[in-house]
Amino acid sequence: MINGNGVGKVIASEHPNFQKNDLVYGLLDWAEYTIMKGGNMLQKLDTLEFPLSYHLGVFGTSGLTAYGGLFQICEPKKGEKVFVSAAGGSVGNLVGQYAKLFGCYVVGCAGTKQKVDLLKGKLGFDDAFNYKEETNLTNTLQRYFPNGIDIYFDNIGGEMLEVVLANMNTYGRVAACGAISDYTNSGKRATLNMVDVIYKQIMIKGFLCANFSSNEIKDFMSMTTNYVRAGKLCVLEDISHGVESIPSAFIGLFQGGNVGKKIVQIAEEL
Repeated sequence: MINGNGVGKVIASEHPNFQKNDLVYGLLDWAEYTIMKGGNMLQKLDTLEFPLSYHLGVFGTSGLTAYGGLFQICEPKKGEKVFVSAAGGSVGNLVGQYAKLFGCYVVGCAGTKQKVDLLKGKLGFDDAFNYKEETNLTNTLQRYFPNGIDIYFDNIGGEMLEVVLANMNTYGRVAACGAISDYTNSGKRATLNMVDVIYKQIMIKGFLCANFSSNEIKDFMSMTTNYVRAGKLCVLEDISHGVESIPSAFIGLFQGGNVGKKIVQIAEEL
């Protein structure tokens, strides 16, 4: 059975911490019903202030990954220049919004005109471009970052990472979050110019959101809840319906079809 982060309702329980009709979040099977033993992978959802789907995206691993990668790994300063790849995805769009709210100059790249327009319009990025339409990525980055890049939030790896490193400023920071180009085309894995990394003293760090401390998670939830409540953070969700939609939803992630957080709603009502 395949599983992943999900939201569900308890329909029967012999566990002292969970009662019938409790709403829970955690690692659940991709199924309409599942039996959980122990309950250690679940936590109660005690508030209905926000849609349940938000706990999978902006308040879930996507939000924590964006927040932690930007603030804990890259430690931005106001006015710094931030580049985000796959900026129309579940993590990238939040990274850009966090960075803008913090006071940075932010440019994102995406694979469709629709996503580029979304980044520059609704999400408030300073600029954005369609990487599929660019024939020379070096010239492209120099056009958007004539004074260099301070922070790169990397979701794709490959050629883009190579070109970004060549255009980074001294003491630049790279949050290595994903490598979608490696997943879909292993022939285009990045070949890093270590001379640039060494002499520019660039920090490249991979990370997992599971490693952030309880205090960091608390800070993330406080900031993000306040932003969403105040309407300062736009929540992007791409929701499909029914168990039968799971295969196409999963495949779509690797084809760049989703805008924001991809979610499958299995039950019509919780």
